[in-house]
Order: sequence, then C-alpha cells, then structure tokens
Amino acid sequence: MLDLFLSGAAQVLTPWVLLSMAAGTVAGVIAAAIPGFTITMAIILTLPLTYGMTPIQGIATLLAVWVGGGNGGLFSAALLGIPGTPSSVATTFDAYPMSRRGEPGRALSLGTWASFFGTLISTVVLIVAAPPLAMIAVKLGPWEYFSLIVFSMTIVASLVGSSMLRGLAAGVLGLFIATLGPDPMMARPRFTFDTDLLAAGVPFLVVLIGLYAISQLLGEVEDGGGSGQGEALIPDRIDFHPYRVMKETLSRPLTLLRSSMIGVFIGAVPGAGGSIANLLAYDQEKRASKHPELFGTGIPDGVVASEAGNSSTAGGGLIPVIAMGIPGGAVEAVLMASLMVHGISVGPRLIIDHADIVYGMFVALTIASFMMLVFCLSTMRVMLYVTNVPKYIIVSTVLVFTVIGAYTLSNRMADVYLLLIAGALGYGMRKLDFPLAPLVLGVILGPIAETNLRRALMADADWLTFLTRPISLTLLVMAVISVVWSVRHHRRTRKVSVGAAVPDQYS
Repeated sequence: MLDLFLSGAAQVLTPWVLLSMAAGTVAGVIAAAIPGFTITMAIILTLPLTYGMTPIQGIATLLAVWVGGGNGGLFSAALLGIPGTPSSVATTFDAYPMSRRGEPGRALSLGTWASFFGTLISTVVLIVAAPPLAMIAVKLGPWEYFSLIVFSMTIVASLVGSSMLRGLAAGVLGLFIATLGPDPMMARPRFTFDTDLLAAGVPFLVVLIGLYAISQLLGEVEDGGGSGQGEALIPDRIDFHPYRVMKETLSRPLTLLRSSMIGVFIGAVPGAGGSIANLLAYDQEKRASKHPELFGTGIPDGVVASEAGNSSTAGGGLIPVIAMGIPGGAVEAVLMASLMVHGISVGPRLIIDHADIVYGMFVALTIASFMMLVFCLSTMRVMLYVTNVPKYIIVSTVLVFTVIGAYTLSNRMADVYLLLIAGALGYGMRKLDFPLAPLVLGVILGPIAETNLRRALMADADWLTFLTRPISLTLLVMAVISVVWSVRHHRRTRKVSVGAAVPDQYS
C-alpha cells in the first residue's frame, strides 16, 4: 500500500498539478461564498477546463474545487445569515449570531478548522473502506449490480424531496431519458422520433448541467434583485487568533468525530449529500449537548458540528464511486465524468486497473484540505467582500460558461438545444417541487442497470436467479425496506410543514 501512496503522490506533487489544485480551491471557496452559486455549478463549470489535463490533474483539480466549496458557504452563512450553499443551512444557526455579537473572526475560524478536520477524518475513512469494498465488488455479477442500482434509486427517491412519490417519478423520468438514442449493447436507435436531435442520445452531462445550472439561473432571473437579501456584516476590523481557535476546535473531539462520521455515512448514501449531513450533524450535536437551549445563540459546538458534518461528505461520497462505480450525487457524477473523458472506466476494477489514480485521489483530497485551510485563514478579511457580487454578473457569466461547456462535450449544437430543454425541464420540476437528483441519477444509472439486466438474463433467463443469489436478494430486500420505511415516514410527517421542523429562531 505504501508503494501505491508513493506512486499517487508522485503524480500529484508536481508544479502544474499543485497550481491547478490551488486555483481550484480558490474557485471553490469563492463560488460557494456567493449565495445561489452552488458547489455543483462550480464543479460543472470547471469540468470543461480539465479536458486538456492529464487524468490525475483533472480529477485533483475537481476535488480541490469540491473541498474549497465545502467551506466557502460558511462565509455568507456567518456574515449574511444566508447560506451560500444548501449544505450551509445549519451553519447559519450559530455562526451568524456569533458574528452579530462581534465575533465574526471566531465564527469563520471555527468553521474553517472544523471543515479541515472533517475532510481529513473522511479521507482516512475513505482510504480504509474503499479498497476492501472494491475487492468485494469485483466478485459481484450482473444480478448483484442490477439489484444494487435498484436499491440506490429507492434510497435517492426516499431521501430527496418532500414526497417519495415525486422522487420515484423523477427517477423513472430519468430512466426513460436514458433510453433515448442507441441502446447500450446493440446500438439500435430507440425513441428518437426520426430526429437528429436525439439520434446520438442525451448525454448525461448535458442533462446534469441543464437541470442544475440553467434551471438555477432561470430561478435567479425570476427572483431579481441583488446577490443576497440581507446586509453583509463587514466590520472595520476582525480580531481572531487561528491557533487559539484551532485549540478550541480540538477541545471538542467527540463533536468533531461524531459529526464527521455522520457526514461520511450520509455522503456514502446515494442522493443524500452535504445539506442533509449539515442539518443532521447539527441536530445530533444538539441532542447530545447538556445545554441544548444554547444552540441558536452563537455556541461554538453548533458551528463545529455543522461544518464538520458538511465537509466530511467529500470522503464519504467517494466511497461508492471508487468501490462500485455508483455516483452518490451530481458532484460525484461529474468526478466520474472527468475520468471517463480520459478513457478511464469507472467501476469496481478502477482501483485494480488504475491504482495510481485512486491513491492519487487520496493524496489530492488531503492536500486540498490543507490548501483550503491556508487560503481561508490568510484571506479571511478579503473574502468578506465576495458575498456582495451582483446577481446580474453571476447569471450572465454562468450562462455563457454552461453553454460553452455543453458545446465542447461533442462539438454539436444539438447538445446546446438539449441543454436548454433540460434547463426548462429542471425549472418546471423545481416549481412543482420535484427533486432533481433522482432524475440525474436515473440518467446516469439507467444504461448501467439495463446493461447488467440484459447480461443477467442472457446468462440465465430465469428471473428467480435475482432472488436465489444471496447478495442480490439482500439488496432487493433492502430496497423494499427503504420504500416501506419512507412511506411510513412521509405519512407521519405529511401534515407537518418543512419550516415547522426548524425553530423560528433558527430560520
């Protein structure tokens, strides 16, 4: 294993890779600090820039954007009271009151150190868990893979959105979109309606960019106004002592470890993501506290828990990607795309055939966390002004880059048209409160599910084989349990509004 780490480190520790990682870290922090500009959008905009890079440089740059973005939302959350990203919602509960009472430096430093340690903890778990899981996954057959994808889709539908039925409907729509164009095994055209637009199918990256970026831009244009809704808290002077705050953060080892492990687990669950980890880590810390009444008044435990839970999803989210080739969300899908663009097949054999790339990812994740820490602590005062970028600049810039990114995938205007159609679809789904993640994962996992289903039936036409193979049966049973649990959960809470789950003082 040491040889693999040295091989991965030799690829990452080069001037050009480190330079692109540093730029990616800065871009991730700045993007996430701007309200409405999500980490997913930053990753998507960075992807076209990695086409000309080596595989390890491209994936390392995207990882740096991800790690930087995991902490960037802290700035607007602490200074504006507005979460820069959905994964910073719970951060506002205590970071903003702490800033308001005259301690913005302490709030930002606590969040930054918590993000740093949360990322390191998740990286350690990733290194320990991913290789053994990948070795097990190599032995799985098409029956197990099909059942695994069924299980993944049920989890996504149950965890994302206020309605499980809407989540399932979005997933089914994604599966249908995946059938457009040539089939994955025989390349025969399906549902093309004799149009050149659908002749080559619908690239999942076009769907990804359209659903998340274009639909978000349409929503921002509709809302109008500036980049935020509150007044930025920009004091004349910020007094903070990074090393003193580091000791304050480390003096809460149980909070760090508990929140980080929650983030790792949530990150490894397909479709969950940092927003759920952020809220769940905060909730669990409040439950475990001897003084829960202090949460929401600017208590350090709340800042540390929420940011550690949020940032630790980075390592957790890579576990299913490396071990099984299953993306847990939009960001992981883009990371997979970065490897696929360079001709690297993503799946259980990734760590066997390209061990240097995988261990290079481990090294890059660690280095990116240090880069994020140094950049955030050294530029904290300057970063305060990033939260005031006008919305019209954000919207116009992002729109140009998304169109360019979609066109450069295959140099086809058809992809630009599909991008705009996907954006309109995503905007309509947002308005109707349909979750987007199940649709995206349906588009990504659809061809994989179809290929493995057809391979399984070609090997043995008996459908009962899915139930006689122990791992396949276990996964299908877990899928049923997931649906049943979700139905019960939604029936219990369907009369309770989303806002009622959060006390007014936390809103």
